[in-house]
This record gives sequence, C-alpha cells and structure tokens, in this order.
Amino acid sequence: MDLVRQGRPGIAVDVGVRARPPAREGGAVTGGAAVRGDLAEVFRRDYQRVVGVAARVLGSRDEAEDVAQEVFLAFNRSSVPAGEATGWLAVAAAHTALNTLRSGRRRASREEAVAATAGTVAPDVAEAVLTAEDRAAVRAGLARLPQKQAVALVLRHSGLSYAEVAAALDMSPGSVGTTVRRAESALRKEMVRHASSD
Repeated sequence: MDLVRQGRPGIAVDVGVRARPPAREGGAVTGGAAVRGDLAEVFRRDYQRVVGVAARVLGSRDEAEDVAQEVFLAFNRSSVPAGEATGWLAVAAAHTALNTLRSGRRRASREEAVAATAGTVAPDVAEAVLTAEDRAAVRAGLARLPQKQAVALVLRHSGLSYAEVAAALDMSPGSVGTTVRRAESALRKEMVRHASSD
C-alpha cells in the first residue's frame, strides 16, 4: 500500500497491514492485539472528519465508514503522536479511499445497488441518471490524477485549511493553492476527455 507522510520530513507510515511493536505503556491488549491508550480519544475527535474525507472520494457513507475502520486500525499500529493524528488520519483516509476507488472493489456494491432499485421509478429518472453519471465521471477522473494532487484536492474540498493540508502532506502552505488549482485543472481535462470519449 502507499506510504502516508506523517507531517514531518522523512517520516512515513505504511497504511498496509503490518505487525505493530509491543503496546506502549498505558495501552490495552484485547484479543491478542495491542490497543493504544490514546486511540479512543483520537477516534472521538477525528472519526467524523475521516469519514467525511473518505465519503467525498467514494460517494458512499457505508464505504467511507469501512475506510475509516481501516485507517484507525492503521493508526493503532502506528507511532504517530495523538497531537499529530488529525492530519495523518485525513491523508490516510484520502489514500485509502483512492486506493479503494482505483482497485474496483466498488463494482460489486454498485451492481447490488442497481439490482435493488431496478423495480423502482424515481420522480425524475433522467436527472437522477445524469447526476449519477456525473458523479461517477468525477470519481473516475479523480482516480486518474497523480496521487499527491488527488489527495490535496480531496483534503481541501473536505474542509481542511491550506495550513492543515500543507502539514498533512508535508508541503509549504504556499504550494497548496497551486497544487489544488493544478488538480482542479487536471480533473476538468479528465472530465472533458471522458465526455468526448462517450
């Protein structure tokens, strides 16, 4: 899996599944797995933001909650201090959601949703179809962007400030605006390319 920058130069945390060192003092052990002593506090503080970032990428709260679970499990295995967790978690949520989007794991759930609604008629079917197609095109375009641009765009449009995005991605605050504008421009080009290929 991708490496996620912790916010300090030269430090990266792997979001993949990996054994964690023995629990720190104050950590609990449940079912053989060590639990950080600060996990509950960080979870309460940052859960909604993590779900929000993932939902912005995936368009599904259920899938975003699955991503949040993966992200908090990765945080539990990490050595990221609780005070620096907010940015790390937002970046991890964006990376994990983008990886989910790119891997095509969503196909099964989309097919189930279509099958479940096959017999229902929406008030304005044409509008609903166009909206769904537009959202799907945006997500497909987002998945084709370079990872750093895609993550910066998702974080900024998820409500993080320029300073928070800069800290989370280990960038200078002045370069965040440029990166986001480039990402928006690249996404528009992807949308035009997608529309012209139909």
